[in-house]
Amino acid sequence: MKLSKKGEYALRSLINLGIAAEVGRSLVQVAELADNEQLPVKFLEQIMQALKEAGLVESERGKFGGYRLAKPAKKITVGSVVRLIDGPLAPIGCVSQTAYEKCTCPDEAHCGLRMLMLDVRNAIAGILDRYTLADVVEVTLRKLRRDGVPLPFSPEADAAPNAARVPARHARKLARRATRPRLDETEGVLHQLLGDYSI
Repeated sequence: MKLSKKGEYALRSLINLGIAAEVGRSLVQVAELADNEQLPVKFLEQIMQALKEAGLVESERGKFGGYRLAKPAKKITVGSVVRLIDGPLAPIGCVSQTAYEKCTCPDEAHCGLRMLMLDVRNAIAGILDRYTLADVVEVTLRKLRRDGVPLPFSPEADAAPNAARVPARHARKLARRATRPRLDETEGVLHQLLGDYSI
């Protein structure tokens, strides 16, 4: 499973709407979501429409309109969003629980590849279905507070809009030049919620 750009942008936007709700913002405009995450506005508008049709967000029109979560963040699993936007979590169709497809293997019951891919599917689904948007929002807010970064969509961030962020155009230039950051297991959501863990 590889998360598409559409899936990534949907999740990032939902996380930001969850953060906005936590800091007392009732509505966030698409342009603000796009600017905060440096996303293309037109593409994000299409994604927000899909999330609205699925009942995950709701909107208000008008000059001061925008989007908000349609239900509590603790009722939205990350897995449900990924399935909505990107389809099944299974790496191959013969292990999918929501979109099973017979494979070309002559003996599915004894296929070692199928057994391995079933474990992969179960591990991915186990994590994505275990954690809710509220869990990710909590970890994000905890880390922002720990690092002294103004919370997005909060009055303190509005008072110093450029203090914690680099302008989008400049950030893209820096990202192109940057080397790939080293991954650290202590930065993950699971580690921050559970401490030491294993899959």
